[in-house]
Amino acid sequence: QVHLVESGGGSVQAGGSLTLSCKLNGYTHTSYCLGWFRQAPGKEREGVAGFDSDHQTIYADPVKGRFNISKDNAKNTLYLQMNSLSPEDTAIYYCAATGGVFPAKLIDDIPTLKDPVRYFPHWGQGTQVTVSS
Repeated sequence: QVHLVESGGGSVQAGGSLTLSCKLNGYTHTSYCLGWFRQAPGKEREGVAGFDSDHQTIYADPVKGRFNISKDNAKNTLYLQMNSLSPEDTAIYYCAATGGVFPAKLIDDIPTLKDPVRYFPHWGQGTQVTVSS
C-alpha cells in the first residue's frame, strides 16, 4: 500500500529557506511522475514542481530559480528545496505520485494541471509553509 508522508514545513521569514521531504512508503513503480503541489487559502491547488523517472524536472514560473526538486532513490524520498521564500509562497504543500499508468510527458503539464487528482492517485497529507514579511 502506497503512503506518502510529507515533512519539513514550518514558519519562516521572507528570504528564508525550507526543505520539504516526502517519504514514498510502499511506492515501487520504476516508471513514475512525482510532483509538489500547493494550495493557498481561497485558491485552487497548483503545481509547483515535477520530477519523473527520466530525471526530468519542471518548475512553475513563480518558483523557477528559487526551488529545486530532487529524489533520493536509496531513501525513496522526494525533496523540495525552497529558497528566497516570500509571503506569496505561503500554502499547504502536497507531494503526489502517479500510478502505474500515466500520460507520456505528464511532467510538462504539472505547472498548469487543473485536475491533478485525475493523474496523481497518491497524495500526502500536506505540510504547512508560512512565510512572514
